[in-house]
Amino acid sequence: MITDRQREILVITQEEAAEVIQEISKIFRFGIDDSHRDGMTHRERLTTEVGDLLAMVDLMVDDRLIDPAEIEIAKQAKTAKLRRYSSIYQ
Repeated sequence: MITDRQREILVITQEEAAEVIQEISKIFRFGIDDSHRDGMTHRERLTTEVGDLLAMVDLMVDDRLIDPAEIEIAKQAKTAKLRRYSSIYQ
């Protein structure tokens, strides 16, 4: 069972993840260095949104919703998978 605080952390994290997705979609549509309505580039907006998401990840760790050691294991597994199946590291 999760607490009300944890529920709020998860809801806000969900919203922040959606905002990262939305900004990436705008980059594909308009270009990474194109200006956003607020005068910021999409690169700047993406940076802000990723920062917001990382702040929520920190809160999930602080509230013991997720384990930082397990996050590191998952990161390493993803990197290994990308090295094997993606051209990102080639």
